[in-house]
Amino acid sequence: MADDSGEINGGFSMDSTESRWVFQDEEYASDIEEYESDFRFRGHATVPPDSEDEDSARQKLIRTGPRIDSFDVEALDVPGAHKNNDYQDISVGKKIVLAFQTLGVVFGDVGTSPLYTFSVMFRKTPINGNEDIIGALSLVLYTLVLFPLVKYVMVVMWANDHGEGGTFALYSLICRHAKVSLLPNQLPSDARISSFRLKVPSPELERSLKIKERLETSLTLKKTLLILVLAGTSMVIANGVVTPAMSVLSSVGGLKVGVDAIKQDEVVMISVACLIVLFSVQKYGTSKVGLAVGPALFIWFCSLAGIGIYNLVKYDSSVLRAFNPIHIYYFFKRNSTKAWYSLGGCLLCATGSEAMFADLCYFSVRSVQLTFVFLVLPCLLLGYLGQAAYLMENHADAGRAFYSSVPSGAFWPTFLIANIAALIASRAMTTATFSCIKQSTVLGCFPRLKIIHTSRKFMGQIYIPVLNWFLLAVSLVLVCSISSIDEIGNAYGIAELGVMMMTTVLVTLVMLLIWQIHIIIVFCFLVVFLGLELTFFSSVLWSVTDGSWIILVFAVIMFLIMYVWNYGSNLKYETEVKQKLSMDLMRELGSNLGTIRAPGIGLLYNELVKGIPAILGHFLTTLPAIHSMIIFVSIKYVPVPVVPQSERFLFRRVCPKSYHIFRCIARYGYKDVRKENHQTFEQLLIESLEKFIRREAQERSLESDGDEDIDSEDEYSSSRVLIAPNGSLYSLGFPLLADFKDTNNSVLEPSTSEVVSPTASDHPVFDAEQSLERELSFIRKAKESGVVYLLGHGDIRARKDSWFIKKLIINYFYAFLRKNCRRGITTLSVPHSHLMQVSMTYMV
Repeated sequence: MADDSGEINGGFSMDSTESRWVFQDEEYASDIEEYESDFRFRGHATVPPDSEDEDSARQKLIRTGPRIDSFDVEALDVPGAHKNNDYQDISVGKKIVLAFQTLGVVFGDVGTSPLYTFSVMFRKTPINGNEDIIGALSLVLYTLVLFPLVKYVMVVMWANDHGEGGTFALYSLICRHAKVSLLPNQLPSDARISSFRLKVPSPELERSLKIKERLETSLTLKKTLLILVLAGTSMVIANGVVTPAMSVLSSVGGLKVGVDAIKQDEVVMISVACLIVLFSVQKYGTSKVGLAVGPALFIWFCSLAGIGIYNLVKYDSSVLRAFNPIHIYYFFKRNSTKAWYSLGGCLLCATGSEAMFADLCYFSVRSVQLTFVFLVLPCLLLGYLGQAAYLMENHADAGRAFYSSVPSGAFWPTFLIANIAALIASRAMTTATFSCIKQSTVLGCFPRLKIIHTSRKFMGQIYIPVLNWFLLAVSLVLVCSISSIDEIGNAYGIAELGVMMMTTVLVTLVMLLIWQIHIIIVFCFLVVFLGLELTFFSSVLWSVTDGSWIILVFAVIMFLIMYVWNYGSNLKYETEVKQKLSMDLMRELGSNLGTIRAPGIGLLYNELVKGIPAILGHFLTTLPAIHSMIIFVSIKYVPVPVVPQSERFLFRRVCPKSYHIFRCIARYGYKDVRKENHQTFEQLLIESLEKFIRREAQERSLESDGDEDIDSEDEYSSSRVLIAPNGSLYSLGFPLLADFKDTNNSVLEPSTSEVVSPTASDHPVFDAEQSLERELSFIRKAKESGVVYLLGHGDIRARKDSWFIKKLIINYFYAFLRKNCRRGITTLSVPHSHLMQVSMTYMV
């Protein structure tokens, strides 16, 4: 039964612990109602297992009671584990500290835009009169109000995924409400995580359901959505390169105003040194650096406001007329094509808008919104008004508007604080890039990299060493090869607009699918902002031949890396699904699996969430013995930020009880931190397994009191089998065949090494208790014998009859990425003496 729901912003919503509306297959509705009892054990309700053929069944919207997967086993809290209430119930003093950190991390990029906005604009559109200054100022003011304020602060911020922002946060939000992910590992039980919510029926909900159905049934739309997300993410990474280059180069360029002997080459060398220092301190973490530079950025905003007020009073306060948007029309009427060229420079006042959203994971939505509205925006407006007032009487200084407008007595202090602010701005986009890369990694769209968590309290604050030095290298290349502010500014505009357009499209989809607001509001949002962004984008693309094409090439390379990784990973997973072992083979092998069952527990790591992986067959044919207990462990990332510890594990029995084979799905959100070492993980796993077995035994004993067969759950699962075109059998529930019903009695039998009391049949309750204790004792003995991690390393190679491009992508590009990425098992710090690996190559 698919339960697709999610967090709703506005409207009436129901918590997952209350009665709610869910989607149910009509074909199985009566079976499920008959199957479910009113019994609740420790808050868990018995529900049917996940099923593969579920997508093709008809669905209807029904109201149901509390639903939590019966295979969700309550796990123990890991010491030092991340808690979700990072920003709740904090004192006033901590709120002030948080506000300073917000300034230092989130608003650095948009706060340094006055350094270069007017300079780039008036190099493309020379000043022919004071009316041009008023028109350009009006264009800047309304760009600043429309994009950072209206679009991001007032709208996009609310599209966060439980406090997580960025392109992939939007994508994960959409994936939670519609099965648009190309990786076929979704389980209906994932939708029962407590993070999911669903609105009550309404006309907007019916529209949402139609959009959901359209997205889920169209492979073209799924691929298009993924391409948009990857394109937006590549532009975010490109922003992480161009932001440091632009901010540092423009701030250091003020030396040419204060010292006449300084040349451009010397400015470039100083900028290179500043960039090296900037990326070197990145490892010290967001909270540490943010707290250190937060007061500095506060002084920077106050300086902007003070200098702006000073220039307004001293030079020309008539620039306040720019708040009348009619001057934008006059500006274009007088300058026509040149005014259109200047749009790329005008957009620079809104750079950092996407960083505000991407860095949202570090701070609360309300703190970002209030800080922007009451501090950042007023200071920026005063700063631009002051520069325009100065230029009204000094047209010749338009190429270096900011530093020229600074009073002579305050030049060097302002220069110092401007350079500090520029370094902060660079960090804002770098931290946003780290967050975006982590999200894309756990959602299967980027190779795994080493991620360091820089804060014990706020687990969203991360540092990626390889990416940090990679961004530094590319930034240095950009500064050394393109030293012109105009060219770097144009590249900046390309990267920023690329992200903005992707965000507009995704937020529009969120409005339709999740928020379910009126179609006219959605239409207005899409037309206004996408129309403006396309207009700005046409301006920056016109100048792409001046050197800014480098950033486009870089973005394309990052896009190809992400697409190749996603394509190869999906192909590998689909191949493993097709080649998984059938239950016919398991029945022929018997409970000993055709070999010797050695004492101990084998944790077989694989990516499959259903069925028996083919790598097990490779183990059986390679090794003379297999462990007495096998647990298929699948580390799975679901499209939610955080999975509560109580909902971390899914357990399921594979094969009859005498086989001692289980499946464990360890579910993590893309914001979760896997801090467990292998001993802690083993302890959690075994204790969770014991709880699962106890609950299973108690539920079966209650079921046996009625008329239902004691293994109705197995029958239900085994009756829902999908036959693939190649004849393979697939099931999302217990991997039992439809005709394998004669083993129901054997499922309840103890291990083959145990002897059943001849009088046990006369006392079914006593027999069930004995069977439970025997199995628990078996698990403890196996644990005492040792735990071994069986790693199935699956590689893929393109078949000989494949297209040349496919061979190139799979055999070389994807193989290179897979060889050099970080292994998933490394986070558990498993000793080599406990590892056993068998490689297997799939031809795709």
